[in-house]
Amino acid sequence: MAVQDPQETDIGKYSERLEGAPETKILEWVWQKFGDQAAATSSFQTQSVPLLHLIATHVPELPILFLDTGFHFPETLEFRDQLIEQFGLNVRSLEPRLGHDGFREKHGKLHQRDPSMCCYLNKVEPLEDAMEEYDAWVSGIRRDQTQQRADTPVLQQEDDQTVKVCPMVEWTSRDVWNYINEHDLPAHPLLEEGYMSIGCAPCTQKPTQGDGERDGRWAGSDKTECGLHTDFGDE
Repeated sequence: MAVQDPQETDIGKYSERLEGAPETKILEWVWQKFGDQAAATSSFQTQSVPLLHLIATHVPELPILFLDTGFHFPETLEFRDQLIEQFGLNVRSLEPRLGHDGFREKHGKLHQRDPSMCCYLNKVEPLEDAMEEYDAWVSGIRRDQTQQRADTPVLQQEDDQTVKVCPMVEWTSRDVWNYINEHDLPAHPLLEEGYMSIGCAPCTQKPTQGDGERDGRWAGSDKTECGLHTDFGDE
């Protein structure tokens, strides 16, 4: 009979207690428990803005990791810089191990041949490297975004023992927009052009009418996740 990790059991209990709790309480719990051993990630798109605003308001010292793949829309990088200045965010940009030029020189248009490997090298691997410095990872994913995220708990222990924290997991798209409107927060400039979910430029297009929020990502393929929120081998 396998012996369950006591820490994993504790995380499960904390997750049950925090289920349904206000996102502010969850963020404050993370900072009280982990302090500077916690970090958040953000893709700096419109759906990211409420969590960034909450972090700036309640746990402003929390580091925010941005995966700078080298393939972002220029508008995304401009929006990132705008929010850093407006909210006073503590942002750290992460690049692939080879750097942008080194990656392009070695792999070329890998996104066309193997988009999952491209995501792994540009997103998963850099985040894994950075998270060696942290014990907790705050993410803005929500259960209503995709079928794969529908059962996401508030807290879960990753294979590397990092505690993943999802303070907005119960939010809906309507909650996101209500918060943005209530606080008069900015939106990603490409939203006006019809982009609902924005990733790297080569793998993002406008969703068609009736599509879901993330249906413009990796259109024409079975891929729905970059690998950050799934086991890479199971994609």
